[in-house]
Amino acid sequence: MVWPLPQRPKRQPAPEHLTPAASPAAAPKLNLTVRLRRNRKSDWTRRLVRENTLTVDDLIWPVFLCEGDAREPVASMPGVERLSIGQAVRAAAEAAKLGIPALALFPFTALGLRNEQASEALNPNNLVCRACRAIKREVPNLGLVTDAALDPYTSHGHDGLLRGERILNDETVFVLVEQALNQARAGADIIAPSDMMDGRVGAIRAGLDAENFEDVQILSYAAKYASAFYGPFRDAVGTNATLIGDKRTYQMDPANSNEALREVAQDIAEGADIVMVKPGLPYLDIIFRVKERFGVPTFAYQVSGEYAMIMAAANNGWIDGDKAMLESLVAFKRAGADAILTYFAPRAAKKLKEMA
Repeated sequence: MVWPLPQRPKRQPAPEHLTPAASPAAAPKLNLTVRLRRNRKSDWTRRLVRENTLTVDDLIWPVFLCEGDAREPVASMPGVERLSIGQAVRAAAEAAKLGIPALALFPFTALGLRNEQASEALNPNNLVCRACRAIKREVPNLGLVTDAALDPYTSHGHDGLLRGERILNDETVFVLVEQALNQARAGADIIAPSDMMDGRVGAIRAGLDAENFEDVQILSYAAKYASAFYGPFRDAVGTNATLIGDKRTYQMDPANSNEALREVAQDIAEGADIVMVKPGLPYLDIIFRVKERFGVPTFAYQVSGEYAMIMAAANNGWIDGDKAMLESLVAFKRAGADAILTYFAPRAAKKLKEMA
């Protein structure tokens, strides 16, 4: 049997009101009361209705420290270098001139000074403490944020003390309190525990208060995820070469959101003055939820992997580096962040000044 071919229906003429106009000029006017493009028609009106604005006041500049006098480029972070103490002082002066409110200091500790007990973290003459004192002598009004965590000082690269394959929580917290006090004595304005041990914020607050450091703030890495975006940072501080295993038993699961709110709530209850979400761009939803729920000062960390991706694409000519940089930073503000730790800080500050 031969099946008959289906017949195409005859094409009907389009209704007259849908017939294409002979030219765009002859197109009928749409009967629109609301035209959202009106507010975008000119630069001046776009500025008037802008909902979020990035300023230099929103920036914290993370600086890597090293011994000696040489500047040491970080290969996986184009444009970023480890700085000697003298160079860090000059960077602090530059930050003050640009209007950047604060630096965050991270050390590259010599491998010979790293051990299982992280004892160099408690040395009053370690790299971070010497840098704090030197910067405060020359640029006293610049804020200094210091990292309370043991990974730059341990031979195994973890943020806490290790027994077998287990990170010890309470024993680590004891050392973190001593580390925080060591940094406060050296002139740190903000202690930033990034270790993700339970109870460390309350213990550090009690330790600071007991030594009359009531005005030293705590910036808690409250929601810090076990992320693939930290690789270049670990190159910069030398922990990629030492890290044994991973950090998933204490840093958060990237799949979790509600858990972040529990972490933040706990740190606020223990006395955190500021909370932070890390990484940044992949976790804008977490920043938004934290700010909406708690309304406390909320910072974001645009981490090394985020920086490296933008720089790699820009250096290959795939994106406009300055525009991508500013767009990414505005995204943090839109999500609710009050300030951003970013390796772009000096570049962004200069660009904002040009645009002012």
